[in-house]
Amino acid sequence: MLLKILLLALAGALGTLARYGLAGLAQQIGGVAFPWGTLAVNLAGCFLAGLFWALFETHLPLQGRARLIILVGFMGAFTTFSAFILETGELARASEWSYAAMNLVLQNVLGLAALFGGAALARLL
Repeated sequence: MLLKILLLALAGALGTLARYGLAGLAQQIGGVAFPWGTLAVNLAGCFLAGLFWALFETHLPLQGRARLIILVGFMGAFTTFSAFILETGELARASEWSYAAMNLVLQNVLGLAALFGGAALARLL
């Protein structure tokens, strides 16, 4: 168990550093008027999630710990947006169109509502 936690922490640190580097580079190239860094990280994360998803199903049947370290450790620290997109993609792939649409709408609308709710609460404190 301790080894699994240490490997998750290491993979998370690498994901964090990769996010920091890519976001900084994209923001430097694109300028500050738009969040290019976040866009670059989210798109790269979605690409990597799709790549790992397909590779794990076809060419690299990794199980258990290795999958956890890559998907939760590295990818979780790199971007959780890719998990949201991966889950929505799995719903769509299973032809669960209403759940896929509901996930897209609820995550975004309720996410914005939670953001502004948290900000409003902070102002009251």
